[in-house]
Amino acid sequence: MDEALIRSLTPSVLTVLVRRGADFAAAEDAVQEALVEAVRGWPDDPPRDPKGWLVTVAWRRFLDAARADTARRRREDRVEEEPVPGPAPDVDDTLQLYFLCAHPSLTPSSAVALTLRAVGGLTTRQIAQAYLVPEATMAQRISRAKRTVSGVRFDRPGDVATVLRVLYLVFNEGYSGDVDLAAEAIRLTRQLAASVDHPEVAGLLALMLLHHARRAARTAPDGSLVPLAEQDRGRWDTASIAEGVRILQAALARDRLGEFQAQAAIAALHADAPTAGETDWVQIVEWYDELARLTDNPVVRLNRAVAVGEADGPRAGLAALAALDDALPRHTAVAAYLHERDGDLDTAARLYAEAAHKAPDLAERDHLTRQAARLNSRHR
Repeated sequence: MDEALIRSLTPSVLTVLVRRGADFAAAEDAVQEALVEAVRGWPDDPPRDPKGWLVTVAWRRFLDAARADTARRRREDRVEEEPVPGPAPDVDDTLQLYFLCAHPSLTPSSAVALTLRAVGGLTTRQIAQAYLVPEATMAQRISRAKRTVSGVRFDRPGDVATVLRVLYLVFNEGYSGDVDLAAEAIRLTRQLAASVDHPEVAGLLALMLLHHARRAARTAPDGSLVPLAEQDRGRWDTASIAEGVRILQAALARDRLGEFQAQAAIAALHADAPTAGETDWVQIVEWYDELARLTDNPVVRLNRAVAVGEADGPRAGLAALAALDDALPRHTAVAAYLHERDGDLDTAARLYAEAAHKAPDLAERDHLTRQAARLNSRHR
């Protein structure tokens, strides 16, 4: 079965089951069983209505499980009837499902983790990396979230802030190239911006557009990473940049600053510079200060150290870096870059090689390995 088709149909099928009375955990299990059956049967006998087929099979699987579970016998009156055969309505329920998963009975962090796993399609490992926690810890968090919502009726949607956090993390995972979800995150954020008057929704949409505008220039033809300073700015999507800046300016004018607006402001300053050398690093540092005040996020402070190194010199950047935990992801890579800028090439080469071993993906590892090799080659 086509993976893109699974991704597009799964949220809608899951939403249908939840609306018909299935608790989230049981509905998710039933949908997964239907998908397995589709993988086995569709290649030889594809249905005319894939979504209707999945809804019918998943509902039957849920009914079978419900009847077998004595603790849920009281629900059988509500779930006894199968849906009427026929094509399912072609409605995009994905954004609504994001809100339903952000249930008030869950903490924001648990709601985000559950939604990323169940709806966003991310693996537990990917979610753990986004949260800077061990994979086993994240697996336990997701399991607890499923237990919490088991048996809960999804009639009280969660808040916008939690949904924004989910969309942001889905976009980041898609933008990394590991799972191509960036365009889907932008699509859903556009839907949200059209229905909710909230400056942080606009801030997130602007941030996504500004980052996505540079995507074509982020990799070379051989798939290797191209650092921001070396990217061909002629390949940037100027229409997306213009739209992102316009949305950001309107959001900032409302004087209700949030973290996504601050991040978008930083991205806009990068996009506005005709060349890397003309980047307004002083103003970028000021925006990182605002962002650190809003979030107190260690990754923000790590990125700020890079900006300080550009604005005030590499030694100032290294001083800012020294105040941070060296266990932070990409801490070693930042140290290598700043040491190279400071002229300590031996230390930089060693740190690049060390950072390569810690890299979260193959593309970044290869890039850091090449940086180390480039500096080491000067001795030959």
